[in-house]
Amino acid sequence: MSNIKRFEDLIAWQKARILTQEVYLITREMAFSKDFGLCNQIQRAAVLIMSNIAEGFERGGTIEFRRFLDIAKGSCGEV
Repeated sequence: MSNIKRFEDLIAWQKARILTQEVYLITREMAFSKDFGLCNQIQRAAVLIMSNIAEGFERGGTIEFRRFLDIAKGSCGEV
């Protein structure tokens, strides 16, 4: 992690961003759009993946980063 200066450079964060974009596209489709609660929950979980990767990285410590990656993994399961 020492040569990576920004969380945006992390491949995991980049893939989480793509996943979030895809989730938003899919949840706009008719089959999903009628279930507001489900749409909202899936969208929030996708955003939390990105957010937790970023927050863990910015905390600066390996232990904290791992903890936030575990949380992000849980959000992946939710999506």
